[in-house]
Amino acid sequence: MKAPRDWHKSFFRNSFYNPASKAAVTMAPAETAFILKQLKLKKGSALLDLCCGPGRHAVEFAGNGLAVTGYDFSGEYLREAAARAKKKKVPLRLLRGDMRRLKFKGEFDAAVNLFTSFGYFLKFSDDIKTLKGAARALKPGGLFLIDVVSGEYVRAHFNPGPWHDMGGHYLLEAIELDKDGTHCTWTTVSKKTGLTGKKTFFTRLYDRRRLSAALKQAGFRPLKFWGSFDGRPLSPERNRLICLAKKA
Repeated sequence: MKAPRDWHKSFFRNSFYNPASKAAVTMAPAETAFILKQLKLKKGSALLDLCCGPGRHAVEFAGNGLAVTGYDFSGEYLREAAARAKKKKVPLRLLRGDMRRLKFKGEFDAAVNLFTSFGYFLKFSDDIKTLKGAARALKPGGLFLIDVVSGEYVRAHFNPGPWHDMGGHYLLEAIELDKDGTHCTWTTVSKKTGLTGKKTFFTRLYDRRRLSAALKQAGFRPLKFWGSFDGRPLSPERNRLICLAKKA
């Protein structure tokens, strides 16, 4: 089981997967509050939400007075983000594109990449391209906060085939773990119709050491690490790897 090279082109569609579940939307305000506490941005500061998805964090940032640009590959997610911003009555600039090909130069005071929206490409060099693009997008001394699943946690708690009840459907994961990351096949089964969907994707796993090295290679200086959005330290028992870095 190996993920196709461009698996992301068909994966991020609401018909198969939407990261703005009810639970995820409920957690967004608290997660945003933690992030804002670390970034210490003034009202009107420019923030890039890289891979913003349906905008559950971007809208919260905008509601706190930041000038937010949401950037994502999925047109469906961006349309949902626009609708969410309109409902909340907050301004939100939304752009579609490939995160490996960011065109911004010195535009933002800070940037974020959240909910494991990184490490999707089979070539490690593409991850570095993404990070270098984020660095270019920042003003001198700009801050970058990235949140990914903890590779240390995944390896310590590896389960090759868990089931999940996702509310409207069931999700079966079939996971293969190698030295670089996970190749995972998701099979969904609708509770209402019984219809199934199936897709395979790749996620490169990062621990503190590997993420630090990648950030430094891209022009960042790692500052702080956490294992959760309540500020707890990294641990094999915590599934998040959150890093605050500064443009060197």
